[in-house]
Amino acid sequence: MAHIVELSVVPPPLRSDWTPPQSTGKSIAPLVERRLIPAGSAYLAHVKRAVHNLSFEEHDKHAEEERKRLEALYGNGTNGEDDLGVGDEEETEDLLSLDPKEWKKQDHYAVLGLSHLRYRATDEQIKIAHRKKVLKHHPDKKAGVAGETNDDAFFKCIQKAMEVLTNSERRRQFDSVDPHYESLEDEVPTEKEVKSAKDPNSYFFKSFGPVFEREARFSKKQPVPLLGEYNDGKEQVEGFYDFWYNFDSWRSFEYLDKEVNEGSDSRDDKRYTEKKNKSERARRKKEDTARVRQLVDLTLGLDPRIKRIKQEEKEAREAKKKGKTGGANGVSAKQKAEEEKKKAEEEAKKKEEEEKVARAEAKKAKAAAANAAKKARRAARADGADA
Repeated sequence: MAHIVELSVVPPPLRSDWTPPQSTGKSIAPLVERRLIPAGSAYLAHVKRAVHNLSFEEHDKHAEEERKRLEALYGNGTNGEDDLGVGDEEETEDLLSLDPKEWKKQDHYAVLGLSHLRYRATDEQIKIAHRKKVLKHHPDKKAGVAGETNDDAFFKCIQKAMEVLTNSERRRQFDSVDPHYESLEDEVPTEKEVKSAKDPNSYFFKSFGPVFEREARFSKKQPVPLLGEYNDGKEQVEGFYDFWYNFDSWRSFEYLDKEVNEGSDSRDDKRYTEKKNKSERARRKKEDTARVRQLVDLTLGLDPRIKRIKQEEKEAREAKKKGKTGGANGVSAKQKAEEEKKKAEEEAKKKEEEEKVARAEAKKAKAAAANAAKKARRAARADGADA
């Protein structure tokens, strides 16, 4: 429970040399009513406590849990600041010994410690990674330290990597020929590997799925349909192959263009170099298109869904054919039954007519016999009367 303590405050006496200020004669500005809007971290914390009905202890507990969650998700940067998942990659001897003059051959993402992010790295992550590398490898910081003779060279590589990756056009060109993914282009499973696997169906999706995920980053059209699963329907499978057979790639190869010879002002040299670069870009583009087409052809030939869909269609056709045949037999049996019924009715009608005729003949014969007997009796009476 809060306790109130009253403190008596006695102002000190005025100084002996104090004099009241003189009036300036200027008019006092009119009062202006201003609306103050609450803001800041303290106000946000107050709102959170009020909305969720939290005590100070509960609020602090939630804040600590959120901090730990973000730390586990992104990691910690220098001075305990959030580095957005940049982290600290190991720097190998080969990386630290890069020649800044050969900057086109270096892996800019590896130089900045972004090998695990690469084309997915955001602009903010690139800035954080660059700041970390500068703080670690700046020549002024390493000046006078024995054994650090290559710091200046690697620092130039860091600056070049930052220059390339912060320029959207040049970064796009570098992503087109990223050495990390170029080394993976040959790691496509073969037909023999798929068929000899213990579970060919599972191996097919496990091995070809990541390949199409890597290639999807070059597509002008987004989103890109990926390989999918074994139980995908015919429409989904056809959509996948239709997209990849008409794959429209933004991949370019300007990054590999040869530079004009230094010190040369000859227009002919520049034109020749530009023509050569254009021809090389077209050749690489054509080869890349053929590579993707071969990949799709290989995938189509090994896709277990194709065989499954064909089998399902065959079974559906057989079932449909069987249903039609069964239906035809049913109609014939019905017709046959109707014919037999009709025939039986006709026979019964004919028999009834024959019986009717027989009854009529019998009745006629009986009447004739009665007439004959009557005549005989008359003749016998006539003979007796004559005698």
